[in-house]
Parts: sequence; C-alpha cells; structure tokens
Amino acid sequence: MTNSNKIIRFHIVLLVLFFSIFARQNLHAQETANLITAVEEVAQNIGPAVVSIKTERVQRYRQRRSYYGSPFEDKLFNQFFAEFFGEPLEYEQRSGGFGSGVIVDDKGYILTNEHVVREADKITVVLPDGRQFQGSLEGTDSRSDLAVVKINASDLPVAKLGDSEDLKIGQWVVAIGNPFGHILDDPAPTVTSGVVSALHRSLPGTSRRDTDYSDLIQTDAAINPGNSGGPLVNLKGDVVGINVAIFSTSGGYQGIGFAIPVNYAKQIVDALIKGNGITYGWIGVYIQNLNPGLSRYFNLPHTDGVLLDKIVPQGPAEKAGLKEGDIILKVNNVKMRSSLNLIRYIGNTEVGKKVQVQIIRDGKEKNIPLVIEARPVDDEVLNRKQPSPRRSEVPAKSAFRWRGLTVRGLSGETARHLGLSDANGIIIKEVEPNSRAMAAGFRRGDVIIAINKMPVKTMADYNRAVSQARGACLIRTIRGFFVIEE
Repeated sequence: MTNSNKIIRFHIVLLVLFFSIFARQNLHAQETANLITAVEEVAQNIGPAVVSIKTERVQRYRQRRSYYGSPFEDKLFNQFFAEFFGEPLEYEQRSGGFGSGVIVDDKGYILTNEHVVREADKITVVLPDGRQFQGSLEGTDSRSDLAVVKINASDLPVAKLGDSEDLKIGQWVVAIGNPFGHILDDPAPTVTSGVVSALHRSLPGTSRRDTDYSDLIQTDAAINPGNSGGPLVNLKGDVVGINVAIFSTSGGYQGIGFAIPVNYAKQIVDALIKGNGITYGWIGVYIQNLNPGLSRYFNLPHTDGVLLDKIVPQGPAEKAGLKEGDIILKVNNVKMRSSLNLIRYIGNTEVGKKVQVQIIRDGKEKNIPLVIEARPVDDEVLNRKQPSPRRSEVPAKSAFRWRGLTVRGLSGETARHLGLSDANGIIIKEVEPNSRAMAAGFRRGDVIIAINKMPVKTMADYNRAVSQARGACLIRTIRGFFVIEE
C-alpha cells in the first residue's frame, strides 16, 4: 500500500470517528430534550387532575369557673354554683392540615392519604383552576393509609391509573402535588422529577392505627410536606403511585420519598367508592425472616421461609394447630420466601377461605389446613398474650459470662418497665463486643425466655440450659429467635 493510500485511509477513519462522536452527542442531546419534553407533557396532562386538600378540625373544651377560688369539687357544690353563675365555659380550638389528592373519577371522586383527612371536621378541595368545593369523606382505610373524598362538580379532568407492576428501578417518574399552596395562596400544583430508587420498601407504622407500609415505591423525586396524597406518575402520564411519606432526619427533603403502588390503591379505591369496608385476611401470628444462622440450625439449605415467633391466643393459627417455632414454607403451594410475602398473601386472601399451610416442625414437613379470618381492629386482640402465673420476687443475680452474654434475673419492676405481663425471663445485662452473641444480633436489654426450646423463667433455668448447651443454640427472646454459635 502506497503512502498516499495510507494517508487517505487514515483521513477516512478520522472522518468516521468524528461523525460517530457527533452522532452520539446529538443522540444524547436529543434524549435529554425528550426527557425534558416528557416531564413537561406529564405536568400539563396530569397537573389539572391534582388538587389541594385543606382540612379543619374543631376540638371543644369545657373550662370550669373558678368560683372565687373555691377548692371544693363536690357535685352538689358545683351544681349550686352553676345555678347562680352559669354552666362551665365552653371554647373551641381549631387546627388545620393540608395535603394533595388526585381525581380518579369524573363524578368527583378524589384519592388521597387517610392521614391527610384523619379526624377532619371540614374538608376543602381546591382545584388547580382556583375553584373550591366542600369535600365529603366517602371512605377511609387506615391500614393502607388511603381515603376517598368526593366533591360535587362537573367537567373534571381525570388522571389515568397505570400499572405499578411494570415499574423498574432507575425508571424516570414525576411527583405532583401542592405542598405549599396553602401558604402561597396558589392552587397550581408543583412538579418534581427523579427516578425509582427501589421497590418493595418497608417502613414502620407511624401510629396505633396499624398502618402497613410494607410494599412502597422509593423515589428520589422531591416529596415535601403537603405532597402526601398526590400522584407519582411515569413519563407516559400514568399514575403509578400515591405519594405518602418522606424520610428525613431534619424534617426537610433529603432525597428519599415513598409512594403506595397504584395497583394496591386501585383495589382499595374501588371498594371505598362502592361504600364497602376493607377487610384483610389474618391468621394471628407474629413472624420473622430466616437468616443464615437460623437456616443452619434448622438444617435448611436456604433462607426462604417464615419463622413463627408468637401465636395469638384463640387466633386462626392456634385453632389450626400451628406452634411457635414452626417454619412456614408455602401457603396453597405458593412459596413464602419472607415475612413480607406471607403478610401480602394472607392479607389479600378472602376471609373465610381455607388454605393449606406447609410447615417444618422438628425437622419434618407437615401440611396443616387453616381458615383465614378477618384481621381484628382491636389492639387488645392483636396484642393479647397467654396468661402465665406470676412468681415471687427474687434478687436479681448475675450469671457467669456465656458466649459473650452476661445476664441477670428479671425483677417485677423491670418487667413492668418493659411492658411485660410477668417477671418470667432473664434480661441481658451486657453483650461483649466482637463476641458470638453480638454477631448473632443480641442487644443489651433483650429478655431471654427459652434456650433450645427449654423455658427460661429464672436464673436456675438459665444456668441449667446453658450448662447443657452444645453447638449452635436456639435462643428465644421477646424480640424473636436467634442462633448463637459455639
């Protein structure tokens, strides 16, 4: 090949490389432009269906008159003074709240969070076009934190509910709401964008209302106070979630927000619009996931399964014959890989339906029929414990250190402080750093109630159990099961 041909070939390669880089830059610029355009289109199409919700709650109080500073609280005395000086003074204290919602039906049905409208005496809905309506609460479900509000209006824009099962981590989403509209006196919603950071996230309940945040969409789209109840939307303009919470150490936005998947919300909103109550399946168990240590102890080749920590007395599980320490592998031949799987499956199963529960007990597989019952709303039912006899008070004596644990007897005062019904058990006084006990997950203050299925109520029980312990030991505490290696 001549030198001239080599030069020509070299220039051709340079031209091809140049055009390739140019094309890639144009493609990247086009993708960026498409993303910006997509967010703009979502805001224009869905924004009109996003509303502001203002609530007002009135609390009434009665204030006694001083009656010249009289110290008497006698009923007849108060009645005597009431006849002369009038009844006790009454006054009102008004408090307000705010949030967002999304119109899901042209008849005026609006989906929002239950905590946005909880205990509200007055609900005002403000549309983006400035119109205001008094809202009526059609139904609520505190467990899912969802509610439906209705307004009497016509020609309403409606948001399309999409499919949250299609969501992928890294997918772009848009959060729409009106977090500061009540302050700025501006009904137009705000728009933030980001990506789906994670799926199937769980958060602890925030109240005694048994709210279940066990299957949330996590996003880095900014969700600020007041965004609750607004929609999380994909770039096709479909609602894929209902914004519910932010995670923050300072009260402000720190890059983590959560939304309820719309597929779950659709089931709830349909029932609430029809005026039906929401019932959840329940079997009456407290559960925990398996970990490698527990799996080795039970001779399982995997960590799939759910360990039964506690059985609610007179609940469906106890009636069926399930026992504490059983491991649920399947329900109706569906694998229960984790506690979340079991909670979802049982919660969504029709009340009254009989299911087959496959368990492992003492190394053997068993199939147990069980009838699903409705989840109680009474906290006393959910938290009731087996009655056990109280024992007399004994001095709290420390035991020898065993596998990194130092313990002492549980006194009645300590038991009451921990909210326990009796003083049966041994409390962990100290966990040695870098010990087998620390590696197993024990904490100072844990209460041990059984070792290798032997009940531990006193220091004598504890000393007897640990003296017989060989190899890996199964320790049961009021916080769950643990395995401590030798």
